[in-house]
Amino acid sequence: MAQAPDPSSIPTAVHSPPAPGRGGRKRRRLQFLGHLGADIPASLVVFLVALPLSLGIAAASGAPIMAGLIAAAVGGIVAGSLGGSPLQVSGPAAGLTVVVAGLVQEFGWQVTCAITAAAGVVQLLLGISRVGRAALAVSPVVVKAMLAGIGVTIILQQSHVMLGGQPAGSALENIVALPAAITSVELHAALLGLAVVVILLGWKHLPAAVRRIPGPLAAVAAGTALSIAFAPGVERISFEGSLVDAVALPQLPEGNWRAVAFAVISMALIASIESLLSAVAVDKMHSGPRTNLNRELVGQGAANIVAGSLGGLPVTGVIVRSATNVEAGAVTRASAVMHGIWVLAFSAIFAGVIQLIPLAVLAGLLVVIGARLIKIADIRTSLRTGDLLIYSVTLLCVVFLNLLEGVMVGLALAAASVLWRVLRAAVDAHTPVSPSDSWRVTVAGSCSFFALPRLNRVLHSVPGGKHVVVELNADYVDHAFREALIAWQKQYRAAGGTVRIEEHGNTLFQDAADRTPKRQDARELPLPPRTSWQSAVPGQEGAGEPARVHPGPLEPLLHGISKYHRRFADQVQPLVQDLAEGQNPDTLFIACVDSRVNPNLITSSGPGDLLTLRNIGNVVCHEGQDASIDSALSFAVKGLNVDSIVICGHSNCGAMKALVEDASGHGNPGLGAGFDAWLDHARPSYRHLADHPVALEAAAAGYSEVDQLAMVNVAVQLRKLECHPAVGPGLAAGSVQATGLFYDIATARVLLVEPTGIRFLDPAQAAARQAAARKLAQPARHSDPACAG
Repeated sequence: MAQAPDPSSIPTAVHSPPAPGRGGRKRRRLQFLGHLGADIPASLVVFLVALPLSLGIAAASGAPIMAGLIAAAVGGIVAGSLGGSPLQVSGPAAGLTVVVAGLVQEFGWQVTCAITAAAGVVQLLLGISRVGRAALAVSPVVVKAMLAGIGVTIILQQSHVMLGGQPAGSALENIVALPAAITSVELHAALLGLAVVVILLGWKHLPAAVRRIPGPLAAVAAGTALSIAFAPGVERISFEGSLVDAVALPQLPEGNWRAVAFAVISMALIASIESLLSAVAVDKMHSGPRTNLNRELVGQGAANIVAGSLGGLPVTGVIVRSATNVEAGAVTRASAVMHGIWVLAFSAIFAGVIQLIPLAVLAGLLVVIGARLIKIADIRTSLRTGDLLIYSVTLLCVVFLNLLEGVMVGLALAAASVLWRVLRAAVDAHTPVSPSDSWRVTVAGSCSFFALPRLNRVLHSVPGGKHVVVELNADYVDHAFREALIAWQKQYRAAGGTVRIEEHGNTLFQDAADRTPKRQDARELPLPPRTSWQSAVPGQEGAGEPARVHPGPLEPLLHGISKYHRRFADQVQPLVQDLAEGQNPDTLFIACVDSRVNPNLITSSGPGDLLTLRNIGNVVCHEGQDASIDSALSFAVKGLNVDSIVICGHSNCGAMKALVEDASGHGNPGLGAGFDAWLDHARPSYRHLADHPVALEAAAAGYSEVDQLAMVNVAVQLRKLECHPAVGPGLAAGSVQATGLFYDIATARVLLVEPTGIRFLDPAQAAARQAAARKLAQPARHSDPACAG
């Protein structure tokens, strides 16, 4: 009997293409049908939302009503099929109503269609050129202000329609004419529009079963029903012919080509940015495939070419419809495509129903749409982030100038704001608290020639003949800035004063003398050694230094304390304020006294985190051998209830070197008998060096004998902890954990030391060590006696 194949050997749709034949086709068919079960209901919901919105946007744009439905059908079918965002739904969008209305007024409808098609060609070329992501390099505050400005414009226009009148050509004219429109209100139209507004605002408060019907559809249907029953004479949507009759071929303009080209570029850019931002927002709503932005531009461009050629409105990705699509459970792009098919079918079969809808009803719908484009959260965000001026200016320019000019002004203002924030250096002079203190000049940020006016003003505000400390905390320094500071320093010293330049975190100031300026992080923490920032800066040596209050070896330490008070004390105070009355560390950290080992630095811990015990060789004594270690262990475990104890060795340890030299017979006579006696606590580690698994792994990784011993010593001291009466019971009960670490100074990396070996905590270091060990082992194979012939 033939054995059944192993199920794991059968390819699946997730990892590989379906197998050819009947089985693969069946799986694809079932998958397609399964997706259709979710996509068809979602497409119907999106269709019901898109229908009234498309009609309203067409009315607001001054375009033929059927142009909105043509754009909705084309956006769904063409952009849905070709675009790079599987769940985005495209169609006519409120964001372009102002642009389209202006073009219709200036060029007429058929030329506007030609502009739409040309804009589609531009979008297509942008997508083919793979510049999709570049279109996202737009300040979000400008986009939000643009949408808010469009919302204000729509509200001003449609308020006149809702009151039974006609909108004016500009926002200012609409504002001026509003009082007259209110006094001559057409009551039936106003009540119908108000009813739609009330329904839309209250829809979210209705039961969930009712809210399954899209709010815009319900509002338009209710408004239309009320008009038929109580206001049959109200003005309604009107058009002649069918959907086929509404198809309008584009027409070339009769001149003014510069304005036409400007309109094409404007429409292409605005439609592209709106579509891409919408696609990015949709990606955040689901966990499926991400958007291919370049392909999305190609799809949007193709849709606008078709829409413009057939007499439709411009097409963009629409966040309202797309969000509805996701929330309705759509899985693939089939939902967007079918929504376009439903729009097309409705437009062809039920076009007469559209003419029952009053203009005031659509106006009420558009007023709410416009209001929703103005988001209070965006205003609060711009206020919180310091961008309120950009938001306000962009909004006002969009409303009172035009959309493109408003966006361009906003982008220019945003760029200027970025330049101001990035290129501006903070230069300040600080008056000394007492006559014996130095004047301080602090410089932070990007120090370029842009900062020279402020630098010059601040430096010349310092009185002559004083001792001045210039603290540089820059992320960029160019030659002009360095030259200006050095020139002032020489001039100030020549007049009898002294200047010391301290550079914190990098060497940009020194490098600016003869290197191309480069941006570097202005790192203050972790702190560099004092020698890196107290060393003389070229050009500041010479006579004239003030008399030193504490001459000699103590001076560098006092300079360091002075820097701490000036730069860090105020930052540290909030961290230690709660620790003033007591400590609650979670770890006892036992380390060597070596000055190169900084426990807080290598564990990224702060004040109050570590209780530190340091001695030569990071050893643990047996009970009664050293009172200080016994008391520290007892205080940590019984007094502070620490959770863990860490023993940390390090590379090139002096104590381990002494053990190796002592074993070789050289000894350490110069260090005294006390040092030799202390090494007795670590001598057992040397006896285990030859066969300990930690030493074997360290040797295989290429570590020296001294470093191997340092790692073995950590493992041995951990074993001593288990036998110590202050710690052993806690380790046995699991209330305390013991861990071994090894700090490799040369690489600034930390290893984990375990009873059976070592483990690299940084994968990059592990790979580098393994490569180095292989190189070392290669010649050894040829000298191995076992390999000799």
